[in-house]
Amino acid sequence: MTTTAAPVLKYLEDRWDDKIASTLDEPELLRYRSNLLGSDLRITNFGGGNTSSKITEIDPLSGKSVEVLWVKGSGGDVGSIKRSGFATLYLDKVLALENSYRGVQFEDEIVGLYPLAAFRANPVAASIDTPLHGFLPYPHVDHLHPDWGIALAAAANGEAKMAEFNREFNHKMVWLPWQRPGFELAMMMKRLVEANPDCDGIVLGGHGLFTWGQTQRESYLNTITIIDQLGQFISAHGEKIGTKIFGGQTQPVREDRREIATAILPYLRGRLGAKRRAIASYSDSEDVLGFVNSGNARELAFLGTSCPDHFIRTKIRPMFVPWAEGASIEELKTQIITSLKTYREDYESYYRAHALPDSPALRDASPTVVLIPGVGMFSFGKNKTEARITGEFYTNAIHVMEGASALGYGVPEICSGDPVPQAGPAAAASEFSVFTNYVALPPSEAFRIEYWALEEAKIRRQPPEKELSRKVVLVVGGGSGIGREVARLAIERGAHVVVADRDTTGAERVVEELKKLAHSEFSTWTSVDITNRETIRKSLDKAVNAFGGVDILVNTAALFPSSPDGSVSDAMWATTLNVNVTANYLLIDEAGKLFKDQDLDVSVVLTSSANAVVSKRGSEAYDVSKAALSHLVRELAIGFAPRVRVNGISPATVVKGSTMFPRDRVRASLSKYNIPFDETMSDEDLRTLLAGFYAKRTLTHQPIDPVDCAEAILFLAGDRSRCTSGHLIPVDGGLTEAFLR
Repeated sequence: MTTTAAPVLKYLEDRWDDKIASTLDEPELLRYRSNLLGSDLRITNFGGGNTSSKITEIDPLSGKSVEVLWVKGSGGDVGSIKRSGFATLYLDKVLALENSYRGVQFEDEIVGLYPLAAFRANPVAASIDTPLHGFLPYPHVDHLHPDWGIALAAAANGEAKMAEFNREFNHKMVWLPWQRPGFELAMMMKRLVEANPDCDGIVLGGHGLFTWGQTQRESYLNTITIIDQLGQFISAHGEKIGTKIFGGQTQPVREDRREIATAILPYLRGRLGAKRRAIASYSDSEDVLGFVNSGNARELAFLGTSCPDHFIRTKIRPMFVPWAEGASIEELKTQIITSLKTYREDYESYYRAHALPDSPALRDASPTVVLIPGVGMFSFGKNKTEARITGEFYTNAIHVMEGASALGYGVPEICSGDPVPQAGPAAAASEFSVFTNYVALPPSEAFRIEYWALEEAKIRRQPPEKELSRKVVLVVGGGSGIGREVARLAIERGAHVVVADRDTTGAERVVEELKKLAHSEFSTWTSVDITNRETIRKSLDKAVNAFGGVDILVNTAALFPSSPDGSVSDAMWATTLNVNVTANYLLIDEAGKLFKDQDLDVSVVLTSSANAVVSKRGSEAYDVSKAALSHLVRELAIGFAPRVRVNGISPATVVKGSTMFPRDRVRASLSKYNIPFDETMSDEDLRTLLAGFYAKRTLTHQPIDPVDCAEAILFLAGDRSRCTSGHLIPVDGGLTEAFLR
């Protein structure tokens, strides 16, 4: 049972649970309400919108009861926010800021005063939207960006349709023209509510919704009810326009679109990442394909997005790449180059047209969203999560354009320059572009948000990127031993990691370990047999499909031949050279095709051995194979220069965690060197004995640990060794027999 009657909802769910709510205090109820609202992307997008409550608390200074404004902190996400993520401010001090307000030209200076109003010296940065909540005379307020709500807010007939919605669903929502979030918007909202004291919501033109309630539960219900009813209202209009939406489908969905995406992604990522590389995400969802294959897609895409939360991530517009049905991949590559050149020129012109002397510097002019008819949408970000979310935001934008277009069906067309309800003090009607009833934000207003000093400050508050951020690392042999440690260190240093191994159980187990060290989206696994070109190609495709390409390729897989009597057959000799030498060549030869498409600086690190230069009895096949591999490193470095650096490491015997040291081999080695051991000892104890013996033969007397090799590999793989290629680093504890001679 609920304390307030649940509404009749068609699309959304009432997820409020009184059993949970009854155990929570007011701040926790705010957190609970926020999380519920953020749990459904139809209600609000990731990181979008904010929630607040005005809560009575005891002032630690005076001991008296005071009203405290709890509001989502800057940069937070309502779906995942914790109690600690809310800014808390003395409400009377927030309201008193009106006395210090000098007008819209000076509104940003008010943000610097928010810390002076902090309750209990809470260090959480108050968001730009804080006064929007503070000056509304309601205990609990929700400001969200549902697609249905923005569709209404971005419609050329939005105010008239809002009045129609009010009549149909018995609401009293009011309309406010476009105004950038900030103190001026708070003042406009305050005056609007004073003039309409019985209103039950605000539609911010080109922006989103404000709803509220007297209790946490009531605010939640009012919000989901209005959003669901907006969905019903807009869907009814959408049914009328049907397949004519976006001008109808002019290009069919390609059945081979995913193969095309795999083929084109490295090329696309490489060209976009010429200045700063990014991680990629791909979507061929029904909504995306319905848009990119439509007759109006190119023109709507150029208009750009409407909601501020959208273009902060998607930029002012995506890059649309025209590609006709039946055209080849090579023709698509040519179109990408042409489209990218135009996009960057347009973006730089947009910056120059609107930048002020104190504006932040021009950022990378490459797009973050790329649309290709027949194929779908590619989105890019500093990591996989951001890339995915950027794509989700543009999908939101598609929904907005679809809803706004549907609201205009069957009514006289409103054109650019005609009066639109979004026009107001911030921007005249002539500045808004309109197409099929969708109203895009003026470029000048888009710039004022994208290059807003306060948004720049939010970016600067983010933690610095790690050493291997934006890099994709493919670790062959990553299911155990040295490869496992490479994968672990790489992901700790910010990389996205693909663990490839013939032992798929081991690879999957390592990925589960990686998911405890970084976001679960940052790692994946694949099977590979490096003696087989087809499986190599599949493992490379897995990296491309997951993250967009490969920046670092590491191979630690190898074979040490052994037999009960110590002899090596002709077949075993051939297999050893095939795995340890030829397979490395096959791996790099296949990867080289991807590297050429990317045209980015890439690093390859192979694993040789001290045995390559130390002659011994009984390991001829292994030693010869590693000597050949060491020279292969030098040959490959020459052949793939200058874009690809190829290096290697030469470890002495690594016993710990190595699949080349099963119990029988360890026992045989201990017996060979007359090292006493007990048959009841564990495998690890036996390995420790053998590792200790090998260590005594070195200058440092230190056993070689897999992590020692991983450290050397990632040094060679990273930018700190950018001038090193064709070399091998010994990781042998100071093995004098392996000294160069």
